[in-house]
Amino acid sequence: MIYDLTPRPLNPAPQTPAMTWPNGAKSAVFIGFDVDAETAWIGNNPSNVDRMVTTSHGGYDARVGIARIVELMAELAMKATFFTPGWTALAHPEACDRIVAAGHEIGHHGFLHKMPDRDRLEETFEEIDRGFEALQRAFGIRPVGYRAPSGENFPELIAYLAKSGIRYSSSFRDDILPYRHASADGVPGPVEIPVNFAFDDWNFGMSSRSSARPLFGREAVLALWIDEFEATHAWGGVTTLVLHPQVSGRPMRWHLLRDFLRHVQAKGDVWIATGKEIADHFETLERQRRAS
Repeated sequence: MIYDLTPRPLNPAPQTPAMTWPNGAKSAVFIGFDVDAETAWIGNNPSNVDRMVTTSHGGYDARVGIARIVELMAELAMKATFFTPGWTALAHPEACDRIVAAGHEIGHHGFLHKMPDRDRLEETFEEIDRGFEALQRAFGIRPVGYRAPSGENFPELIAYLAKSGIRYSSSFRDDILPYRHASADGVPGPVEIPVNFAFDDWNFGMSSRSSARPLFGREAVLALWIDEFEATHAWGGVTTLVLHPQVSGRPMRWHLLRDFLRHVQAKGDVWIATGKEIADHFETLERQRRAS
């Protein structure tokens, strides 16, 4: 492949005008969980399927993590979006049913958590289709939100997502406000609810016996999250969380997450919403701007 390295904005999406949030809120918080289970360990490295201790990191989701996270959301009376690979939904139906029964949103997160690859478009699109099929089979749901496995995306995939009925994505890291993806053919792409990498719990709470990555304790992570949230709140943005039950469903990290979310609740002027609710609000503002 020949790569086009011409100087240009690599994301052509237009800037979002200043936003207002519902109910007089100053900022928004989007609680997103990636329910990867074992796919985090086998999707991009299939040979791990026979390494049971390695995959047991992901097995924690169904055995403990999902239930504990659903309990936490109920305790705090919050709704979240659970981006669920199709493989996870089929492998762990009882655990995943807890999410739907509690009234949370299910989002698309691929089938086997394979990183999207522009050099393998057919395989990438098949991952999207299989994910839809599995979530329909498991939950009777066709999701409208998508988070890219391993956090990667490219123009052809954005267009395919829009064609498939995906209304919003939450993968990019280039803004603090939602924005509308632009495509080369002029067809509007999905709404993007961008991510702040500081709120990915995997960075602080996941390692493995074969990795030299250190783990970070409660005080370091809680202070970082509170400071970053407070600054985003002051700027009127959206704080998007990228959480994993196999990380934040662990005992200490469960309490850490609870303390952070209690801090957010105590602000009073924060809109805590699902991805679909944020996308709905963004589209309402779009229609109002067009009508004015």
